[in-house]
Amino acid sequence: MKKSVLCAVLVLALTACSEKKFQIEGQITNAKDSVLYFENMGLAGVEVLDSVRLDDEGSFSFSGEKQDAPEFYRLRIHDQIISLAIDSTETVTVRGQWPQMAREYEVSGSKECETIRELALKQMDLQQRAIKVNQDEALSVDQVNDSILKMVQQYKDEVKRQYIFPNPGRPSAYFALFQTLGGMLLFNPQTDKDDVKVFAAVATSWDTFWPTAERGKNLHNIAIEGMKNVRSAAADSSRTIDASKVREAGLIDIALRDNHGQIRHLTGLEGKVVLLDFHVFATPESPARILMLRELYNKYHGQGLEIYQVSLDSDEHFWKQQTAALPWINVLGSDASSTLTLYNVQRVPEFFLIDRGNNIVGRSQTIKDVEQAIKNLL
Repeated sequence: MKKSVLCAVLVLALTACSEKKFQIEGQITNAKDSVLYFENMGLAGVEVLDSVRLDDEGSFSFSGEKQDAPEFYRLRIHDQIISLAIDSTETVTVRGQWPQMAREYEVSGSKECETIRELALKQMDLQQRAIKVNQDEALSVDQVNDSILKMVQQYKDEVKRQYIFPNPGRPSAYFALFQTLGGMLLFNPQTDKDDVKVFAAVATSWDTFWPTAERGKNLHNIAIEGMKNVRSAAADSSRTIDASKVREAGLIDIALRDNHGQIRHLTGLEGKVVLLDFHVFATPESPARILMLRELYNKYHGQGLEIYQVSLDSDEHFWKQQTAALPWINVLGSDASSTLTLYNVQRVPEFFLIDRGNNIVGRSQTIKDVEQAIKNLL
C-alpha cells in the first residue's frame, strides 16, 4: 500500500511539473545540417536556450518553463528569425522552409504567434518599400526622407488601430511597440507624444495584469520618462545657434566616448572621408535617416568612408540600445550645448563632409547630393 501511495505521489508531481512547460515544435525544410537556435528575447539581451542540427526532415522540438507573464522567444538560423510569444503552457507548431524562413512559415496553436507573424511580415514589407524609395536616384535626400517618414507614419497608424489599441494587454501589442526600421524603433517612446501614449496604454495593461513582471516595470518607466521628455521638448526646441559662423575649412576635434566605452577623436580619422553626423535617435525622422546612412556606409565604407555620428539624446541607455547594431562610430554628446557650439549647429539632423586631409568641405546646406559628394572625395 505504501509503495502504491508513493508511486501515485510521484506521478502527480511529474504531471504537475509537465503542466508548467510549454512546447515549440515543427519542421524547417531544405535546411539540412543547419543549426536551429531557440532563443529568449530578454530585457538584458538575447539568450540561447537550446539548439539542434537539422536533418533531412528538418524536425525540431523545444520546451521551456512557463513564466508568470508573457515571454518572447525566437527561432533562428543565421539571420532568418521567427518571433514567438508564449503566455501559457501551450504547444506551438511552426512549419517553414529555408532559405526564406522568416517569411515562408506557418504557425499554429497560438493566436498571439499568428498575430506576431502578421506584424513581422508587415514590417518586412515596410522595410522593402523604404529601401526601394531610398535607392530611387530621381529623388533628393529630402524627398526620400519625407516619403519614408510618411510610410512609417501610415504603418504606425495602422498598427495602433488594428493591433495595439483594441487590446493593449496582448503580447502581440507589446511586440508591435518594439518593431524597427533600419535598426531604429518605429514607435519613439522618448519625445513623440503620440507614441508615448501608445507605450503608456500597453504599460497600463501590464501594470494591471502582471504587476510584478520586469517587462511591465520597464514599460512603465519608459512611458514615464517619455512624458517628462515631452513636457521639456518645447524649451529645448527654442534653442538656436547661428549657423553662418561655420567656416568650411579646417577641423575642430571632437573627443567623446563611443557606445563601447572608448574615447574616439574625430581628427584621428585623417586619411578617410568622414561624414560627421549630428543626430537625435529619439525623433520620428530617425529611422529613415539611419536607413539612408546604412546605404551610404554599405556602399562606400570599403573605399574609405567613415561615419562619425554624434548623438544628442539625453537617455544614455536608450542611445546604447539604438546604436548597438550600427557599424559606424557612435559617440554621445554628453554636453549637447558644448558639442553643438563647436560646429555652430542650428538644427538636427545635420551633417558635415570631411576630406582625407581633415578639412571640412561642406555641410547639409551646401551639398545637394551627399552621395555624389562622397564619391568625388573617395
